[in-house]
Amino acid sequence: MPAVEPILLSIAQISTFVQNQERTNATGFFFKRDDRLYLITSRHVVIDEGNQHFPDRIQIKLFTNTNNLAQSANFSIPLYQSGKAQWIQAKDSSGTIDVVAIELKQNAMPESVLYKAFSPQTLCRPDTKVEVGTPLMVVGFPLGFSDTLHNLPVVRQAVLASSFGLRFQGMGYFLTDARTHRGISGAPVVMRVESGPETQPEFHWLLLGVHSSRLDVGTRDLQLDEVLGLNCSWYADILMTLTETAKD
Repeated sequence: MPAVEPILLSIAQISTFVQNQERTNATGFFFKRDDRLYLITSRHVVIDEGNQHFPDRIQIKLFTNTNNLAQSANFSIPLYQSGKAQWIQAKDSSGTIDVVAIELKQNAMPESVLYKAFSPQTLCRPDTKVEVGTPLMVVGFPLGFSDTLHNLPVVRQAVLASSFGLRFQGMGYFLTDARTHRGISGAPVVMRVESGPETQPEFHWLLLGVHSSRLDVGTRDLQLDEVLGLNCSWYADILMTLTETAKD
């Protein structure tokens, strides 16, 4: 099998369900901290009060054959247990953050499961220089689109559209300029680097954020003005808070 970029193996296509009825598609990615493995996605994928979206489980596809990516297995993840939500979320001064972490039961996954995962070492460090206009990538499943034979996501090009490190309009996110669609919520927003960390030298991507949604303005004339083409991406350092909570 030709070599596949590790980042493509870190992404999971998500389907949401109410009982046996499929509702929506989205994107998630794997994040490993110590010996714990998490699925990261947008909060509005697992619950969206405004749109009356209340799935009771999600499903992802897992690769099960190192030599043949066409072989995969569906892996169901309940969102509630005894009425308690199984995802971890957080708030900041601006309100609820649109990112959740779901700890995965690794002993329930197929023995031959194949995946790669982001880690604390792949997060963007405070001293990393990321200038406005920097090329980025958003990796996921826009409108559910993928390489259906090999179950691989696609990559959309993006550009950093606001000052990285600053909370845009006081929110915990930065902006990207990219063409995005439904289904890519929860996708990692990454920057290509020359080399990965010592623990993952093959992982040449820094995780900057988690794609949430397109940004629009109320003053836009729907007849005369095109959409801005800007998107909100929550800063990825929130993952350290979410996974620290899980360790307690």
